[in-house]
Amino acid sequence: MSFQQINEQCYYYESAVNIGYVTDGVTGLLIDAGIDRSAVKKVEKELLRKELPLTHLFITHAHADHYGGAAYIQQKYEIHTCAPPFEAAILENPSLEPLYLAGGNDPLPELRNKFLEGPAMAVDEVIEEGEQLIGTIPLQAFFTSGHSYNQLSLLVNGILYAGDAYFSVEQLHKHKIPYITDAEATVKSLHNLLDLNCDGGVPGHGTYELDFKQTVQKNIDYHEKLLAWLEEALEEPSTHEAIVKKMCRIYEVEAPQLSQWLLYRTAVTAYLVGLIRRKKITHDVSDFAWTFQLVRS
Repeated sequence: MSFQQINEQCYYYESAVNIGYVTDGVTGLLIDAGIDRSAVKKVEKELLRKELPLTHLFITHAHADHYGGAAYIQQKYEIHTCAPPFEAAILENPSLEPLYLAGGNDPLPELRNKFLEGPAMAVDEVIEEGEQLIGTIPLQAFFTSGHSYNQLSLLVNGILYAGDAYFSVEQLHKHKIPYITDAEATVKSLHNLLDLNCDGGVPGHGTYELDFKQTVQKNIDYHEKLLAWLEEALEEPSTHEAIVKKMCRIYEVEAPQLSQWLLYRTAVTAYLVGLIRRKKITHDVSDFAWTFQLVRS
């Protein structure tokens, strides 16, 4: 774990969950805040040591590992906080994450943990896609949905702060079925990253790379492989419960706890949704079970 300078304005703290930082000497913009106060305090320590300002905070998306330290920063500093639309609502009401993972039911106590529900935080400004200023720093924000509903990535002074728009190859193979909400949206966002003109990219999980587009392409290939497997697995109609079980078993994921299983259920469903959007499969309710089948030509 280390605080690294990329160019004259851009930095990032490399950790299990990366935290970005950009400054022009007047504005100090923190990009994401780690999973809890202990994570973000390490960045705070570096900023104090280097006498760098901290005036603004931007959260790329409302997953607890990216905003868990935000409430601590807000309590300690006069800081202007920005976030994408819809994601902002979850940041201010973090119980929504375990609620939607539980399918709308009141979450059981085991789902109310720091990995799924960070401390509530305030959002001062909702940021839309496009060129704009955060403080005195010009940047471009663009939607990279698919991993989260309305994730925004930032392009600042030639550097892409991607959030979880893409993962390191190591992370892809570690999780085996990566957490996404819509495979088709994920792949579309990744293709948009390939068209960006920038100097390098910082993912939410992984290391800064100059030639990050190779990693983006490997993400596309990985998602396409999972989509192809799932399409083949649906040669015979299958219920939702059965295909979740089969995919998790074949890819040998580890989900001994309810919270982990719900994340994988969402991910498998995201690939099913992707195939529906591509008109590769259809779905209906048959004998009280959500059922999927191939579209036959």
